[in-house]
Amino acid sequence: MGFQPAPADQGLKPCNCESFRISCAVPQPVVMNPKPSPLRPLLTGLLMTLAQIFVAVVLLAPEGPFSYRYDTLIQHDGQWFTNIVDRGYDTTVPPIDRKMMEVSNVAFFPAYPALAALLRYGLHLSTYNALLITAQTAAWGFWSYFFLFCDRWNISPLLQFFGALAIVAHPAAFFLVAGYSESLFLMALFGFMYWSSAEGRAAKFLAVLHGFVMSATRIVGIACAAFPVVRVAFQNGWRGLRDIRSWPRRFAPAIAVALGATLGAVSFFFYCFVRWGRWDLYMLTQEAGWAIEPDYLAVFKGESYRWLVPALKDPTQASQMAMTLGALLFVAVVLCELLPAVRRSATWTTRIGFYFCGAIIYYISVSGVACVEMESMLRYEFCLHALIVLAFVHFLHQLRTPPLLVRAFGMAALGLLSAAGLGVQGWYVWNFTRGNWVA
Repeated sequence: MGFQPAPADQGLKPCNCESFRISCAVPQPVVMNPKPSPLRPLLTGLLMTLAQIFVAVVLLAPEGPFSYRYDTLIQHDGQWFTNIVDRGYDTTVPPIDRKMMEVSNVAFFPAYPALAALLRYGLHLSTYNALLITAQTAAWGFWSYFFLFCDRWNISPLLQFFGALAIVAHPAAFFLVAGYSESLFLMALFGFMYWSSAEGRAAKFLAVLHGFVMSATRIVGIACAAFPVVRVAFQNGWRGLRDIRSWPRRFAPAIAVALGATLGAVSFFFYCFVRWGRWDLYMLTQEAGWAIEPDYLAVFKGESYRWLVPALKDPTQASQMAMTLGALLFVAVVLCELLPAVRRSATWTTRIGFYFCGAIIYYISVSGVACVEMESMLRYEFCLHALIVLAFVHFLHQLRTPPLLVRAFGMAALGLLSAAGLGVQGWYVWNFTRGNWVA
């Protein structure tokens, strides 16, 4: 059958898009949000690390050749790590009752000196350089994970900037690039949290790897290994907890990751048992040489909190005040989480694991140093500070954009506090690189 085309002028009208609800435009392809690239967080983290090294070595270290100025970042605990790298672990049983690294040096966990020893003997570096490169590479990793978390949550660049500023302005932030284990612990902790909250077998393997390093760096890493279990427990709220039949399926992977993360500390304890017959030799050395007798009720005692303006030349007072400010910071964040606008949102479950790790680090640190007038608490509180800042950045991101005046006031207040913190940090770096005790 044949059909004749209708003439154009027989009642047909040209298409008028405005008279139809369906658009006549050619549909555009839907553009999916690409997976965030790790390049920008890695570069930003590297810049943050290099900036910290530049300030400490070039601007504040004592006069002398660059190699000498660089080596001044090895002080105090760094000397103990140097001894462990050069001699390995050695001790009497029981440990001697005073600090003497030539006799008993099993007072530090092994991950940091072990990684430095790999550089020392693998690349034929000096021990100082190996320790500093290890710490500063870990600092790069810590900053990279901070910005990776921000990219995962789609945090605005402005909020990322102020979050990083709040961390780097902490008076003890320079320990990230010094010969201490703070940077390695924080890098491993942030990496453990990042990968254990991701999907896939490769992510779980990376989580266990980071957790192994975390618990092999600090004893508090054993408790922080429970992060994935806490995260899963609160992921679906009380409704998920009431569904007991789903527990094996939901909790088994998290428990496996948590147990794998504790193997770093377990390996160290096993080594001590095989070599000296005491798995708890680390605790014995801390008690004998450092007079550490944990007080697990210290955080509940009013006399533990000191309300004072610390003198710049008194690091003990600074640590005492850091302990008090750390508690206030934590309480303030918890109160913010209880706001009605926040409680109606499910996003608090994303942050609960960060608060758990922060609370554990704070509690164990205070319990350990309460018997020595909170000595070194300024450094230990910095780990809590970094966790709280990251969680609070996510908290602010979930809120509605406040009025311009409120934002301006907040940025001005944070800028002033950061300037004060950087000033105090500069004083501490100046003293630290000249061999004075600061935390």
